[in-house]
Amino acid sequence: MEMELQISLEEMAKSLGAFYFGVADLSLTRGGSLTPYEERLTSKYPLAISIGVPLSPEVVDSIEDPADIPALRNYWFHVYKMISPLIDHITSRLTSVIMREGYRALPIPCTQTLDANNFRGLFSNKMAASLAGLGWIGKSCLLVTPNQGPRVRWGTILTDAPLHPGRPVEVRCGECMVCVEACPADAFTGRNFEPSEPREMRMHAGRCNEFFRERDRNIGSRVCGMCVYICPFGKSRSRRS
Repeated sequence: MEMELQISLEEMAKSLGAFYFGVADLSLTRGGSLTPYEERLTSKYPLAISIGVPLSPEVVDSIEDPADIPALRNYWFHVYKMISPLIDHITSRLTSVIMREGYRALPIPCTQTLDANNFRGLFSNKMAASLAGLGWIGKSCLLVTPNQGPRVRWGTILTDAPLHPGRPVEVRCGECMVCVEACPADAFTGRNFEPSEPREMRMHAGRCNEFFRERDRNIGSRVCGMCVYICPFGKSRSRRS
């Protein structure tokens, strides 16, 4: 019965447009760097469902030139007005199924900023995806998948449903510093991800936030995407396709 629920949830997610589906064991966050609210949530919900929808390679590749304002605005629209609402629709539908089976489920919005200066939401979608084994957190602080790189948006459902979690995979960035060197805000330190270290060891969120503000003043959109575009994992697949 338990596997039947997990299979039906994955089938529904993919029928609605998800490409990635995984389950994370939130007990693995113990000893890690969580916000106080994330700690409260992981004490209440033992598992997280993670679903991911890839971005269009054509849209991402179009932002190679940071002076191409139409491409940047199109990228912003694609990410925040097309893919993010789709993910929220999928997690909402899955939440209804879980609740109907008698279990608790808390959907986490794909795009939600509760702390604008530090780019933090209610719960880290990237953390859930990494714990589910769908990829690893790279030096850009993005979730990097083996096939799509960071060109994926993520949604999360925290739950107590009896599901079977995956296992985290190793970080595969190695000595690569492409995203660090390409960042126009100089926001990344170049450190590989360590669960026990706070994100501040890898990213200066304030620099990224100020760059977004400047972009918003200049072109009317808080947009960049260079760390998404430049990652060799995503670019290599894009070129093959």
